[in-house]
Amino acid sequence: MSGTNLEYARSHNRRAVLETVRLNGQLTRADLARLTALTPQTVSNIAAELLDAGMLLAGQPLREGARGQPAIPLTLNPDGAYAVGMQLDHQMLVALALDLSGRVRVRLEAPVSRPSPDEALPLISDLLQRLRRESSLDWGRLLGLGLVMPGPFGVEGMTSVGPTTLPGWEGVDAAGLERALGLPVLLEKDATAAAIGERLYGMASELRNFVYLFIGAGLGAGLFLDGRLYTGGRRNAGEAGHMMVVPAGRPCDCGNRGCLERYVSLQALYEELGIAGGPLATPEHLAARGIDAAGERWLDAAAGPLRQAINILESMLDIDAVVLGGLLPPVWQEALMARLHPLPLSVRSSSGERVRQGSAGRDVVALGAAALLVFDEFNPQYEVLLKGGRR
Repeated sequence: MSGTNLEYARSHNRRAVLETVRLNGQLTRADLARLTALTPQTVSNIAAELLDAGMLLAGQPLREGARGQPAIPLTLNPDGAYAVGMQLDHQMLVALALDLSGRVRVRLEAPVSRPSPDEALPLISDLLQRLRRESSLDWGRLLGLGLVMPGPFGVEGMTSVGPTTLPGWEGVDAAGLERALGLPVLLEKDATAAAIGERLYGMASELRNFVYLFIGAGLGAGLFLDGRLYTGGRRNAGEAGHMMVVPAGRPCDCGNRGCLERYVSLQALYEELGIAGGPLATPEHLAARGIDAAGERWLDAAAGPLRQAINILESMLDIDAVVLGGLLPPVWQEALMARLHPLPLSVRSSSGERVRQGSAGRDVVALGAAALLVFDEFNPQYEVLLKGGRR
């Protein structure tokens, strides 16, 4: 048994106050005490700290009654802090700076071709300097850099170089990147970052239990359970692309056969269209091309395995919904979702819309990368309230 660590309880309470203000827009101290179940004195102390730090702004007093001091509404200060997010994938490095309100203040991108760390780090450093030069942001309020890329991370036998992986990143960690770049770095998988972006700034803000399926070169998933991100023991939870859904099916780079991403991924679609490995293998080409006969064949081949995977996720996790998003153009996403019905019976059969389309937009991964820092600042972390555990 472990007791409460009061040092971390203060950090948790601070996050709870920030998240409650973020979700509600404007609240008084009394509102915050009621919604967070904290004492008025605790809320007052935390609010004073956040006001001094510039994270919150105080509005004009509300004179609702004749007695007592007027209540002062508190709101987030968009310029209270900033975060940089970068998405590194096979073809593009996207960088953006995000303020606390979730608004993108500046966005840059650079073409790449499956870069190694030695190739990518100079580009990352250059984009950081350009973001600094081309924005009017107070760089002293920078929370850090969120860098995301395809997973899995550090799994023996599953990190071999293939069409859905980036070469040479197996031994790279956040500490090494921090030393190289000179600022705090959070490293995460693209699917997990996209789920955070969708949770903070998309349609999943009201969902406490959901799986975000990220269709990129491969297929990954971000898991939110009881309103908290679940990443697993080695941060590789959500590798849904390597669920074997077709016995003795298509060979996969991971060494198995019949993995879900061999049917549901951009790589699988490019192969069906006959453009894999060529200059036309881009989401932009898919959007312009539209769905032809070859595209219909891919949709038919993808729907069955995806339907089975959704049933497994629902049955195992008892989630509110599966959210579909990623780099697959919206028209293709909508066509794929239409192919899924009717879904098989599961524990969620009677609970409304089971599969939903993400709404955070084409930069959901880069947005989620920046949101990693915002999420780390805002999201209450219940696990840190307990002493002990793994060090």
